[in-house]
Amino acid sequence: MSELFNRKSVLTVPNFISLVRLLCLPIFLWALFEQDSRLAAALILGALGATDWIDGYVARRFNQVSPLGAILDPTVDRLLFIVGLVALGIDGAVPWVIAGLILFREAGIGLLMVVATAFGMERFSVTYLGKWATFILMFAVPALTLAHSGIAIEDLFLVVGWLLVVPGLFLSYLTAWRYLPAIVEHLRAGRARRSTI
Repeated sequence: MSELFNRKSVLTVPNFISLVRLLCLPIFLWALFEQDSRLAAALILGALGATDWIDGYVARRFNQVSPLGAILDPTVDRLLFIVGLVALGIDGAVPWVIAGLILFREAGIGLLMVVATAFGMERFSVTYLGKWATFILMFAVPALTLAHSGIAIEDLFLVVGWLLVVPGLFLSYLTAWRYLPAIVEHLRAGRARRSTI
């Protein structure tokens, strides 16, 4: 625990970027509900999706990978995704069936990871296919929001949104299915390693 919260682990540029991205969440909610601007909300969410890779890249490029960052980055990503989808579902900008399918997958895998980790699973990286699924959905959701924003080309964004959300959902559920044997494997490895200590 001390390694997680020591000065070197906390005070890094990638962690600062993750924190800034998290602080954009209230701005997104303010734009959507207080300003009633789906356009602004979609642009903020799209920007957050587009910058998803920056904190990880900076951490690797400048050798600032930290135990806290390894937890903070995916936690912020998942929190932005879940809160954003719930808000857009409530607002009606994104159909609840789409929001529900994405949320069910995210919540299910997230809960499974937490439980498996509590039972000794070794942490493992997100698969390349999983990253692509998240990347696609992070642009599909803002596109569907823009399709109901009242802008002149909202019909174009409706087409783009559906062209992205269908393969994005397929890939996300495919990777979720593939995570199951990986979780079992890393759970066994974690338990075996602990038994030798």
